Amino acid sequence: MHSRLPKLPDGRSSGIRIRRTMRWDRLALLTIAAFIAVMGFHTLEQFFVHDTYAFISPESEAENHAPMIADYAAKYGIQDYTRWLVAIVDVESGGQGEDVMQSSESLGLSPNSLSTPESIDQGCSYFSSLLQKSAALGTDFDSVLQAYNYGSGYLDYVAAHGGVHTQELAETFAKEQAEGKKKTYMNPVAVKANGGWRYDYGNMFYVTLVHNAVTEE
Repeated sequence: MHSRLPKLPDGRSSGIRIRRTMRWDRLALLTIAAFIAVMGFHTLEQFFVHDTYAFISPESEAENHAPMIADYAAKYGIQDYTRWLVAIVDVESGGQGEDVMQSSESLGLSPNSLSTPESIDQGCSYFSSLLQKSAALGTDFDSVLQAYNYGSGYLDYVAAHGGVHTQELAETFAKEQAEGKKKTYMNPVAVKANGGWRYDYGNMFYVTLVHNAVTEE
């Protein structure tokens, strides 16, 4: 024998209200899911395309930091490289977040440990040290750009392999450091080059990305 749903005061079955409530709950869940999907798409787009820690929006704000970058570049005598430093900010963070030059790790700190002035100060200081080491080793400027991402050891690697950065050297270095481990990387540069991956160490396309950022200024 089936039990009947209780009647509401107006005589309508409470099942109608339950079904309507479920319908509204389902609609609310679908709305939330759609919102998460859209936000998730942008988050994934930012991760795969920009591959940075602090990037928040597809719109770069790197140029907004140009005056501060110029000041700190002058502090270290590398003011002639200001446009390259702005491009590094563009690639590293899109000019957003605090550690815009992602330079905390060059101090042995965890990512995003520095304020914006501290990040730019350290970024310029580190870049200056790379220029000096490159000059001593006789390596080219692109090796300095890649070393900002890989670490100064890359300059030694380039010096031991002809002194000139190439994409092949960047990939070989990353492959050795990552022990061959790869990761998905859907940046258009990577997609065009190999279908969308890079070795799980730094970014082997870094020089191309920085050059592209300079060209777009």
